[in-house]
Amino acid sequence: MKRRIESTTSRTAELTCLSRAASTMEKNPCYHSDDFIAPLLLPGGFKTFMRVPLSRRLFMKLFAPQGIYEYVIARTKYIDAVFKQALSERFDQGLIFGAGFDTRAIRFHELNKTTQIYELDISTTQQAKIGQYQKRGVTAPPELHYIPIDFDKESLPEKLDEAGFEKGKRSLFLMEGLLMYLQPASVMQTFQTIRNYAGRGSLIVFDYVKASVIHSKGGNFGETEIVKMVSGAGESWFFGIEKGKIEQFLAGYSMRLVDHKDAEKLEETYFTGSTGKLIAPINGTHCLVTAEKN
Repeated sequence: MKRRIESTTSRTAELTCLSRAASTMEKNPCYHSDDFIAPLLLPGGFKTFMRVPLSRRLFMKLFAPQGIYEYVIARTKYIDAVFKQALSERFDQGLIFGAGFDTRAIRFHELNKTTQIYELDISTTQQAKIGQYQKRGVTAPPELHYIPIDFDKESLPEKLDEAGFEKGKRSLFLMEGLLMYLQPASVMQTFQTIRNYAGRGSLIVFDYVKASVIHSKGGNFGETEIVKMVSGAGESWFFGIEKGKIEQFLAGYSMRLVDHKDAEKLEETYFTGSTGKLIAPINGTHCLVTAEKN
């Protein structure tokens, strides 16, 4: 059976781009983020509509499950910080899995002195982004390389070798909003490939959903809504990690845990005001991880 993303762009990637674009228009510092490219990828009329705070809130309430807008903002800020750190430390290369409408290679181009950036994604979504860049006059930097791939059907090592991604280099691996959509066997193969290609000191950054969400046990803030949305978009979740098992999972691929943030920790970091009051809750289905290759 042909999957939706094989013939058209990912709806969840589109919603992420929309959320980032809306976030750049926010005045509240907790909600504001700096993806200045994302608004350029929106249709002109829609961008104007999203500039109105009431319109923006109404749209997010209708189309974004509870706490997901806040989660995308927190995740964007978290990964932006790691990405900039890797550039400042002059990592040899960076690999962005399931890049969607990620714009970091362009946004942080001025900070990049030596790092080659590779973006992996299914061809339909990747070509849609490239087309929008061309239409909006956004020039991709020379260190950015695109690799079309279907993770469930094509060989990741073969694709990396063809593109010139080198083994043993200090690298940054980003998997943002990806693992939950892969079959468990594809996740295992992806992490085995990272282990085989990553040099010592490489960083691996990813988010995952809790295994309880995959098993439909409920109990997390916003869980019912987000599961319904991704299923309705034809992009269901298949992979999750059991509570308390993240270090064991990483050890199986010669990685050690550097940082782990669930919704509560993300709220403390990104959505707590100066008085200590929670500004907004974050969807409880996801966790963010930074790991290092041993």
